[in-house]
Amino acid sequence: QVQLVESGGGLVQPGESLRLSCAASGSDVLDYVLGWFRQAPEKEREMVATITTYGATYYEDSVAGRFTISRDNDKNMVYLQMNKLKPEDTAIYYCAARYIDSSRYSDWGQGAQVTVSS
Repeated sequence: QVQLVESGGGLVQPGESLRLSCAASGSDVLDYVLGWFRQAPEKEREMVATITTYGATYYEDSVAGRFTISRDNDKNMVYLQMNKLKPEDTAIYYCAARYIDSSRYSDWGQGAQVTVSS
């Protein structure tokens, strides 16, 4: 089991940047794929980006080229650099962990609010 704590959310204007951080602790974090999900009001939660221990990444189409996920295995941290933010990026962003042999994200952070508005 992994405990996850997000930080770095806030209010920004369209076109600006924001970086989310997630501190992971507990079981060997190296055995987990880490990811960022988001949920906007009245919408389903969606996967934003994921990263394996070895740095393989996945991005949802609407954020590819604007967002970058990264991981510091020495510090057990995962980051989401968000550039060229749009109002439609407004959501609660969650850090999540999936054991490498599992298909399900079982551990979740408490969420960080990101609001993009002029």
